[in-house]
Amino acid sequence: MGAVDTPERGGKKKKGGLSGRRPKRRVGVRIDMTPMVDVAFLLLIFFMVTTVFRTPKALEINLPPKDAKVDVAVSKTFTMRILEDGRLYWRRAEEPWNRTTTDKLKDVLKPFEGQNELILVVKIDRKSPFENMVNALDELHAAKLSRFSITPLEDKEKQEVEGL
Repeated sequence: MGAVDTPERGGKKKKGGLSGRRPKRRVGVRIDMTPMVDVAFLLLIFFMVTTVFRTPKALEINLPPKDAKVDVAVSKTFTMRILEDGRLYWRRAEEPWNRTTTDKLKDVLKPFEGQNELILVVKIDRKSPFENMVNALDELHAAKLSRFSITPLEDKEKQEVEGL
């Protein structure tokens, strides 16, 4: 049990003589610190338990094994090509290419929302800002499209869509 003891006060007694003055007898003060320590720990535990931790703002991506190859039917693919300047070319299966911007990706993905069998191939130009890729992945997540592949855009693929 924690306590603080203070020393008794009082001077030395004089030897001999009647001084007429009698020293006051002081009683030592003893303060028990146990309740204060208990309250401090209870407050600490209270704040630890009631604190809400900020959830990390990270995108979880499950990567396949290095040697895994999966054959996919072309009819179940959706291809997007994102260029450096924010242009976005997309097509479903073997349909002709459509052109839009990364800002309007939400409208493009709306008809395909929640289709789990659809596999998206996202090809991004290496010179494209990182923000374009993050925004595209956010839109895929918002559209509940969880099956996608991200690859860099090759020069011949870039020239193919730039000619449109």
